[in-house]
Amino acid sequence: MSRRAVVIGAGLAGMLAAAALSGVADEVVVLERDELPDGPEHRKGLPQGRHAHLLMAGGLAAMEDMVPGVSMRKHLLAAGAHEIPLNSGMVALTPEGWLRRWRPEGPRMLTSSRALLDWAVRTAVLSNTAVEVRRGQVTGLLGDAARVTGVRLSTAAGEEDQDLTADFVVDASGRGSRVVNWLGALGISGIREKKVDAGLVNATRIYRTPEGAERFPLTIMQANPYLSLPGRSGMVLPIEGGRWMVSLAGTRGGGEPPSDPEGFLQYTLDLPHPLVGQLISGAEPLTDVYVSRSTSNERRYLEKADRWPERFLVLGDALATFNPAYGQGMSVAALGARVLADELRGTGLDGAGLALRAQRGAARSVEAAWTMAVGQDVWFPETRGGAPSFADRVLTRYTRRLMRTATGSYPAAAALWDLTSLTAGPTRLLRPGALLAALAGPPLPAAAGPPLTEGERKILRELDRTVSA
Repeated sequence: MSRRAVVIGAGLAGMLAAAALSGVADEVVVLERDELPDGPEHRKGLPQGRHAHLLMAGGLAAMEDMVPGVSMRKHLLAAGAHEIPLNSGMVALTPEGWLRRWRPEGPRMLTSSRALLDWAVRTAVLSNTAVEVRRGQVTGLLGDAARVTGVRLSTAAGEEDQDLTADFVVDASGRGSRVVNWLGALGISGIREKKVDAGLVNATRIYRTPEGAERFPLTIMQANPYLSLPGRSGMVLPIEGGRWMVSLAGTRGGGEPPSDPEGFLQYTLDLPHPLVGQLISGAEPLTDVYVSRSTSNERRYLEKADRWPERFLVLGDALATFNPAYGQGMSVAALGARVLADELRGTGLDGAGLALRAQRGAARSVEAAWTMAVGQDVWFPETRGGAPSFADRVLTRYTRRLMRTATGSYPAAAALWDLTSLTAGPTRLLRPGALLAALAGPPLPAAAGPPLTEGERKILRELDRTVSA
């Protein structure tokens, strides 16, 4: 008897879940409401798609062998993504000072446009598995509180909805998922939801990478949530096609970046250091400024439901979304898909309790990213939905000390990179090496300015058009 799995949503989480299911199901159908582009182009269903995305080392490792016969790292690099070693390939100004650039060992991340990454993953899955993508809008789940047996699809006006039966269903439909309502219709209620919103606005513009600056390090000016002022940040990262993506982000109450080109440049120059503005002042813009506001941290605590139906799982943004400034969403989605793959390898589609185990497993990577994102956002003065608790204050005092130490200590910096790259959980900060480093403080003095090589300083001088302004 043929066994069918259905995945709702053809984004990153959905395609990786489909790849995991392809090894145990005879038929895997991915249902997508939007028309998918034929190449690496932006699509309407991704409100943050035009802004900066980072695929962290933990997420990349989870994706590496998800598709049979494909090294996702090599596939993405061949498509045009850039690989950045966190320890040496990035210039970062944190709330505690400039991070030094150490040896190139350690976690690496990939940078590209979100359009390229989604397209590359989708083509890898469709070319190497029997997964099929169909256009369709899901309006509900079939089954009951004990087991999901398929999905209901909307049809043309005036026609009855259609039912598509399935032996397993994954909701990867994104931030706008109706999963709480769908579960309610099956008799599962009381799902706890949480939203913490700093009111972040993103503004992004694409530039041509200036000749000679192809290897200039990824540059980040982080927001400082501890000043009781609106947060303001900016970054320059390399993407495919010989281009720089320049993304700005600011919180409500006066930190929001503007959408006009002149204001965009001025915003970069007004950051705590003008490095981003100096770089782009001599670069050729290729697009207008794109602005979006879908940036809140939102979480559905599905793993804590009193009851959970067999054969149903929720992944990606349908489970949790994070402030995109922290670059965690794609990696958390990949880690969740990896949990599903591991569970399926052990029991196949029929394993009793598989769905709940996978849901709880996916929640573990969500928890780590949520703690990191919300633990910062609650400190911005006009954040809605959360305020620093006593535990937040204790943890923040320690992490700030560790961050200050990381400006002049490799062991402290390594601990932070492991955490932010999602190769380790929050307990990484409590290991003896990190604790001892934080206690001792930085052995090297704080850097007075960005840690650039002489060659990089020369590039900066050639690009900087603000000197004569």
